[in-house]
Amino acid sequence: MPLVLLVVCLALVTVGHLGYAQTPSTGDTGVIRLRVRVGVGDGSKARGLSRKRFYLIKGSVASNQALIDKLEQHPVTSRDCYYRSLGASEALIAWLKANDCESIYCREVEAKDAAAVPEFAHAVALGEKEYGSAELARKWLSVNVPENLRNGYYRQQQADLKTLLTQAEQQSQAKVNSVMTDRNGTAYFTDIEPGVYVISNVIPTEIDNSSQLWRCEVKVSASDLATATREKPFLISDPSNRDPRDKKNIKCVSLARPLPACPQSR
Repeated sequence: MPLVLLVVCLALVTVGHLGYAQTPSTGDTGVIRLRVRVGVGDGSKARGLSRKRFYLIKGSVASNQALIDKLEQHPVTSRDCYYRSLGASEALIAWLKANDCESIYCREVEAKDAAAVPEFAHAVALGEKEYGSAELARKWLSVNVPENLRNGYYRQQQADLKTLLTQAEQQSQAKVNSVMTDRNGTAYFTDIEPGVYVISNVIPTEIDNSSQLWRCEVKVSASDLATATREKPFLISDPSNRDPRDKKNIKCVSLARPLPACPQSR
């Protein structure tokens, strides 16, 4: 074999062995099938909590106690109070509340909404002068709604969330994973290394006239494989859930507190 060809072959073999040797073993990982259900009315029936984000923080409740204390002590500003502090109309507040929206980007503004909500009607009127079409003005009305009314509450929530998640990662020395529940209140944390974790929504969730904060300890074992979708979900709930279907399966209950009263406007 020519010398040059021999050298090339040996080099390729060496690189192949190095690549194999340096590939880390993924090991066994598990899954958490999260289910979130909350009481409705008198609590005898429950519903899945849809479109809410939950976070998986490495470590036990005890090892994350400083963070949990901060979550519990974090001041809550309700959506209604935020928008009322800006002088928003009751119609806009009701529109946001109807679909649990934090900003006007949550859902499409229909023609009936544009006529009923003063802030939307004003934005459409401005847009119609610019675009020459009421329909086009409605589709682009967000550009003519003041930024603090447009998405100020959402940005405030995200800023608080970023601060708290940074503290969580610094304390646990691990990345915080997140999932969003589907319309039935179900979500999956996948590819999770075996160990103990805390599941939390971090920023309290508004449900009716209360805020709900979850800080639930869960253990993941290597046998909780991602393919085991038939396993019982890790069901978390609020104190008002008295649904007999859930009673024996609830693993963790939220810290529920009444929403603070809105400050009197001057």
